[in-house]
Amino acid sequence: MTDRGQKIVIDGNEYLLSSLSDEAKAQIGNLQFVESEIARLKAKLAVASTAKLAYQAALKNAIPTETH
Repeated sequence: MTDRGQKIVIDGNEYLLSSLSDEAKAQIGNLQFVESEIARLKAKLAVASTAKLAYQAALKNAIPTETH
């Protein structure tokens, strides 16, 4: 895939990707990777939070209720 004509906005300024240095392009790649990793971890956290709620409900059901 070529970056000709592709634009990126940084701090409100628009840049042609092809006009950026290799270092800038590398940092964009790093940011894209980290953003993807954050999204993946948020999804894992959502799964873990749901599991926690299910385990809490199961625990409540497993504890005998006292009747007086």
